[in-house]
Amino acid sequence: MLTARPHLTTLRPSPSTVSYTVSTASPRQTLPSQLLHYILLLQRILLGLITTLVLFSKTFSTPFPPLSAYLARFPWIQVAPLALATLFLVFRRYHTEESLLTLRTLGIQTRTLSSSYLFPADTRFIPTSQIRDIFIHEAFRGFEVRYYLAVVVEGEGEVVVVFPNLLPGRAIVEEVWRGARECLYEPKG
Repeated sequence: MLTARPHLTTLRPSPSTVSYTVSTASPRQTLPSQLLHYILLLQRILLGLITTLVLFSKTFSTPFPPLSAYLARFPWIQVAPLALATLFLVFRRYHTEESLLTLRTLGIQTRTLSSSYLFPADTRFIPTSQIRDIFIHEAFRGFEVRYYLAVVVEGEGEVVVVFPNLLPGRAIVEEVWRGARECLYEPKG
């Protein structure tokens, strides 16, 4: 499956708060793209409900007699794996999204969405008092140079990598780095 190119979304709800989100989800800025998104969401919900109904009917065999009679012909060894695979696909997240929330005088929060809608996002808050520096570093991945944003945290042996799964391009990393440093250390006067 081809992955979409990561894009940056910046939100500034207040002068002292900035949220940077890097995502591979296609932006829903036009009416057709929003409509397609909601149609696909409705399809996933219906598929999940139908799968749950099939499992319920196979287990309890009374609420829906025609469906129960039909499903009685199939053993659990055939129904269960197919139903679990379907539910896995229904709850799977097909995009990656990572964010950095910068709060002046408080700190930063990193967040990475899980690969499933059933599990919570991986979130970490780092207070300003523990942040030693934020910098851009480069690393090799295969035969290409990748740039990443890193936070040096006091008392930790390793740096905290921001956007670790996506590793967006240099332009995005530089924009986030400038904005995060400005929000944390250099208030506009």
